[in-house]
Amino acid sequence: MNPTDAVSLLREKFGVEPVVEGAIVNVTLPPDRWREAAAAAKSELGCRYFNWLSAVDWKTDGLDVLCRVENLDRGLVVFLRTRLPLADLRCASLVPIYRGADWMERECFDMFGVVFDGHPDLRRILLPNDWEGHPLRKDYAIDTPHAPYR
Repeated sequence: MNPTDAVSLLREKFGVEPVVEGAIVNVTLPPDRWREAAAAAKSELGCRYFNWLSAVDWKTDGLDVLCRVENLDRGLVVFLRTRLPLADLRCASLVPIYRGADWMERECFDMFGVVFDGHPDLRRILLPNDWEGHPLRKDYAIDTPHAPYR
């Protein structure tokens, strides 16, 4: 599978216009198609390697959840992105498709407050359970007093 074939498949199946940069296919999807696109990347594009997942807070108009999956045999990289409105930070979990998404989704929940629907164990992973807020969000006050970290 080459990037051109991947673009054709994603365009046809999801009605989106992927952008190709070398062997990297960048695709932005609505949140309700997130898990379906990851499943297609794995089963139809051969992207069995889950590289990473994170988020970016744009402060004004929402938060992006990003993930990178790869077909190591063909050298194909698919970079998935979905935009979540700040009022509803919910996204489908990719753990049922990629087990490697488990701890990265927990970190994204802990640091950004994204709730991954269908995650088997969504709880804080880096901060104590009584910590208030999500430190990597732009609206998190850096001068907020907190008890010393244990």
